[in-house]
Amino acid sequence: MVFAADPQITINQPGNIKIGDLGQLISALVGTLLIIAALLAFFFLILGGIQWITSGGDKAGMEAARNKITHAIVGLIIVGAAWAIMILVQNFLGISIIGGTLNFPKPY
Repeated sequence: MVFAADPQITINQPGNIKIGDLGQLISALVGTLLIIAALLAFFFLILGGIQWITSGGDKAGMEAARNKITHAIVGLIIVGAAWAIMILVQNFLGISIIGGTLNFPKPY
């Protein structure tokens, strides 16, 4: 009688996840992080607008709302610049980072 563990381990991926290697994982993470950052910046832009409207003419409330709106716009600009830089890197190096698999060109 043997009580040893079975050396074969099988791990099944869920059906909706299409990540097969490290390149696909990095590509998915970069795209997801850019989307999350843009959504957060847009949320804070809306929140700053609501805070501005509900400040009721209070100088401190309006200043806080103005700062929140300014920071949200700067965040959107940073996300847009990051996306543009990723596109430039894709085109310059010939790799695909956003919108697909991270495919590195093969050396000859």
